[in-house]
Amino acid sequence: MVWLQTQLQVRAPVTGLHLITDAVRAAVPQIRGVQVGLLHLFLQHSSAGLAINENADPDVRADLNDWLRRVAPDADPRYRHQEEGPDDMSAHIKSALTGVSLSVPVRGGGLALGAWQGVYLCEFRASPPLRTIVLTLVGTAGAAVD
Repeated sequence: MVWLQTQLQVRAPVTGLHLITDAVRAAVPQIRGVQVGLLHLFLQHSSAGLAINENADPDVRADLNDWLRRVAPDADPRYRHQEEGPDDMSAHIKSALTGVSLSVPVRGGGLALGAWQGVYLCEFRASPPLRTIVLTLVGTAGAAVD
């Protein structure tokens, strides 16, 4: 049984949904030795999120980002929490909607994502800080894969 924990730090260039699948794979090279397992990703922030969604058509990312902006607009005067700027409370709402953790099955030494799926950092702040994602891999090198 393999247990491994590491961190991945990512800074998105701008607000939006940013594909990080390759960065996740690179941060956990030991994944290649795991036949059956699970990779858990946990984002240590409350103003960004993680998501798995289509990675082929960039319009999907743009549409998702547009929808999130409509659901939780920046600078809404109804927000009580505005201490860190006009995009702070809206970022917290979007983070609550997308979530900050994901679990991805590992199969045959790789992420068992669907053909069109990718892992996204969903950045909701206008001046994105460095984001830290804790990656925890658990699995076995000897189990059979059907």
